[in-house]
Amino acid sequence: MTSETIISIFLGVGLAASVGFRVFLPLFVLSLASYNGIWDLNASWQWMGSLAAVITFGVAMVVEVFAYYIPWVDNLLDGLAVPLAAIAGTAVMVSTLTNMDPLVTWSLAIIAGGGTASAIKGASATSRLASTATTGGLGNPVVSTIETGTATVVSLTAVFLPVIAAILVILILAVIFVIYRKLRPRLNR
Repeated sequence: MTSETIISIFLGVGLAASVGFRVFLPLFVLSLASYNGIWDLNASWQWMGSLAAVITFGVAMVVEVFAYYIPWVDNLLDGLAVPLAAIAGTAVMVSTLTNMDPLVTWSLAIIAGGGTASAIKGASATSRLASTATTGGLGNPVVSTIETGTATVVSLTAVFLPVIAAILVILILAVIFVIYRKLRPRLNR
């Protein structure tokens, strides 16, 4: 495996993690990076670097970000976003992997991309439900702001500093695991 392949894996994992917070924001960042020649995409995914894709993902991102600030709509979006995150996480991962055997590419994309995005989206949706239950939805804009900020930071880091992004993803997953472990005994009562 070349260093270029390893870096593209880190890019994909970073963007997949971001998809767990916001589905369209990392797709927009990747599309913009490809459009500006910062990253080359897998041959069959180069359409993501077109101007039409940049505009489409940009509009979808703006709508998604603002929709998460509407009480109760945010919970509804989480229900839709859980399966979408798995698909989008897989897509960003496969689009960044170049010069690899298709079996390895798709296996890695489904496990690392879709799995990472799904794990983070599940935790994110759970935190929003907890916020809704404890604050009647008044705390949800704070959760939305944190999620959007995290998605932005991790997406940009993935594009410009992929190794650091991979470390951030590990830290995010570790925090989710620690929180889950602390809450787990309460859930079993």
